[in-house]
Amino acid sequence: MQFRDLGAQYAALKNEIDAAVASVLADGRYVGGPQVLELERELAEYVGTKHCVACANGTDALQLALMAWGVGPGDAVIVPDFTFFSSGEVVAAVGATPIFVDVDERTFNIDPTHIEPAVDLAERHGLRPRAVVAVDLFGLPADYPAIRSICDKHDLLLLEDGAQGFGGSIEGRMACSFGDISTTSFFPAKPLGCYGDGGAIFTDNDEWAELMRSFAVHGKGSMKYDNVRIGMNSRLDTIQAAILQVKLKAFREYEMNAVRVVAARYDELLAPLADEVALVLPEVPAGYTSSWAQYTVQLPVGANRNALQAHLAEAGIPTMVYYPKPMHEQKAFKDKCLVAPDGCLVAERLCETVLSLPMSPCMADRELSAVVHAVKEFYD
Repeated sequence: MQFRDLGAQYAALKNEIDAAVASVLADGRYVGGPQVLELERELAEYVGTKHCVACANGTDALQLALMAWGVGPGDAVIVPDFTFFSSGEVVAAVGATPIFVDVDERTFNIDPTHIEPAVDLAERHGLRPRAVVAVDLFGLPADYPAIRSICDKHDLLLLEDGAQGFGGSIEGRMACSFGDISTTSFFPAKPLGCYGDGGAIFTDNDEWAELMRSFAVHGKGSMKYDNVRIGMNSRLDTIQAAILQVKLKAFREYEMNAVRVVAARYDELLAPLADEVALVLPEVPAGYTSSWAQYTVQLPVGANRNALQAHLAEAGIPTMVYYPKPMHEQKAFKDKCLVAPDGCLVAERLCETVLSLPMSPCMADRELSAVVHAVKEFYD
């Protein structure tokens, strides 16, 4: 069994993907081919934004956004403590200070009630609060109505890290449309993934879109040999764009529905065990949809997670822990970050109790039943 079965997904799309790649090979425009611009248009239309800027990966997408805003030394950016490293890494990379705040224990996303105390903390340290990075963790959009209200009150920019959230929604509005700038990743295991690295940035702001396109190609001006600012090399190659065009069509037509069926089946089969052993299943608030990048349960505090993982591994079932260490405890941030004054107790507890089970739109019911059986067997 695969944790996320990319092989089965490729088998279902093999003819279309092979033809798309062959077309690029025949054309010979491996960087900057027409498929890149076509994909950008398709992605912007799907998300519902004016601009989409493709780039090399999701981390670059976040950094390009901060660069377009001029975030740097003396600035503070508020980041959830329970997330992948890049959400805070990019803040430090541009010379700003990340302030890590706690998350909601049911959604895993940033808890909006902790943003204002972080603003006060930044100001007490002589920093200028500039932005909030809100992460759509495990496929579920963050609480953007509440976050936006706070950002507007304090004149904060909102950066949506939708690397795991692409395909999710709130009241019909798609993830990657909630930020002043929003980003996603096309890492293979993401809800919409390519066969290598890739990323994209979304915004309705013309000036920022133009700046990010410039920064992504060595700070180019009118052409690539007219360099008007210091940038980076961050381009989505044409083969990956062609693959993503095929996969986006499948994503829209059936994969999102399929993965939600798998999640609902997990909920149904695990519900009795959840009541019996205090296993906490993932929650999707009313009005929200998740793209289910991961199906993540919370074990009871003090449970032997390692033993459960070992038991499942013996049955041929892979599992993952996202994430075993909160951001503020990462060595790389020592002396480079602040932690919200009320701490990050929920994030610390989640790091000790979360466990992600195999999840894929291609997951067969027999595989899902085997996972649930093995989990129940461990607790019998």
